[in-house]
Amino acid sequence: MFGGTVRGGRPVVTLTIVGLCVVSWVLQLVTGGEWTQRWAFAPSVGLDEPWRFLTAAFLHSTSPLHILFNMYALWLTGPFLEQAFGRGRFIALYVLSAIAGSVGYLLLADPTSYSWITAVVGASGAVFGLFGAIIPVLRRTGRSAAQIVVLIAINMAIPFFVGGIAWQAHLGGLAVGLAMGAGFAFAPRERQALVGWLVPAGVAVVLVAATLWKYASVGML
Repeated sequence: MFGGTVRGGRPVVTLTIVGLCVVSWVLQLVTGGEWTQRWAFAPSVGLDEPWRFLTAAFLHSTSPLHILFNMYALWLTGPFLEQAFGRGRFIALYVLSAIAGSVGYLLLADPTSYSWITAVVGASGAVFGLFGAIIPVLRRTGRSAAQIVVLIAINMAIPFFVGGIAWQAHLGGLAVGLAMGAGFAFAPRERQALVGWLVPAGVAVVLVAATLWKYASVGML
């Protein structure tokens, strides 16, 4: 329906992402934090080491609850979207939502406060991107999105009662997920292949532009 290739069998991309996150988490534990320090994102280092915008999404806190929650949410949403959009679009959605989580944190960070040097980790930005993408898919197929909207609202509210959660990353991932999901879901059938390229490219340009603007505004460019 959305222009992706229909495939049977296991959701290969979703399983691969889960595997990468689990392996990375184990490395975090066995290296005593060295693996985390190497790949975590903080606004203060993002300009010099831009890969951290993405790699932070494959790290989690040492508490098992953090990775378990994110991987459970990924498993609930990933196979459905992977099948709906096709593997290529799904990879683009996940990767750009993950990067958008870091960009969201960067844009709302204060260079004069600890938020500028505080490292953030977790797949939450990407997961919220998947949450966001489901809404237009459900709307396009004539189904109610009320349950996912309530789930998003609850999870967006949790950081205001529980400390140590980067709600800015959730917001960034959600915004990109909504935009990309709407683009993929409502593309005219004859232009689905073209939109499948244009939407990720356009989102990538916006994320890069927003990042450069933020660093320029604080005098780092």
